[in-house]
Amino acid sequence: MTRIPITVAIPVKNEERNLPRCLARLGRFAAIVVIDSGSTDRTIEIAAEYGARVVQFVWDGKYPKKRNWFLDNIALETEWVIFLDADEMMLDAFCDEAEKAIAGTPHDGFWLNYTNHFLGRPIRHGIPQRKLALFRAGTTRYERIEEDAWSGLDMEIHEHPVLAGSAGEIHARIDHDDDRGLAKFLDRHAHYAQWESRRYEALLGADGDLAHFSPRQRRKYANLAKWWFPWAYFAMTYFGRLGFLDGRAGFYLAYYKAWYFTSIGLLIRERSDRNKGR
Repeated sequence: MTRIPITVAIPVKNEERNLPRCLARLGRFAAIVVIDSGSTDRTIEIAAEYGARVVQFVWDGKYPKKRNWFLDNIALETEWVIFLDADEMMLDAFCDEAEKAIAGTPHDGFWLNYTNHFLGRPIRHGIPQRKLALFRAGTTRYERIEEDAWSGLDMEIHEHPVLAGSAGEIHARIDHDDDRGLAKFLDRHAHYAQWESRRYEALLGADGDLAHFSPRQRRKYANLAKWWFPWAYFAMTYFGRLGFLDGRAGFYLAYYKAWYFTSIGLLIRERSDRNKGR
């Protein structure tokens, strides 16, 4: 069988619950690399069982984080790389479209689309998730952000890949289903909120550069600190994008996203008040 000439890179830490489902669907790809951060469960053993290469990353709280470190230090067998989380599963339709998309394309990367799951059910409505996660490894890095342990996250989450050229889109969806429960969701988004608030402050300073941001990203950072933004987001995703059709899960997902954006705004204002006090 001719394998798809893409390296699948999977950043992990203690992902023994999700990783088997993820790896089981990657048999068509040329290479699989699991980037571990000192897992203490069976993550490494599971990766070995599926024939994946494992590399270890130790973060010092500064640049680079996990994905850029991988791109800078690990030699790849392929021109293309896709970053996949352990709770994301590729379906055959995605693999078929990705294989065709990279063949002779002028693009340097592709936006990917996802079907999220929340409270045990797939989310069909609301604001969709898109990520620029498939690109030519030799031409692309995630944006360089000089942080000093803004949060406990050792991996690029909201940092954006900066392409040398244009981006296409793959429409077949990746299934995103984190099976670790609501407590993990809330803990993760508390870390995201801390990071986003610090990133917002940096963007207002001399190093702020939004040139490579999408229009959607520019709108987000232009309004992130405004009191009405979380509630506008809730109204858009729950009513404007028909999130109510997803029932209980649709309501609570919109609610928790509003909580998340409220937390970011409060963190921004709290630090601003402290700085004024000094």
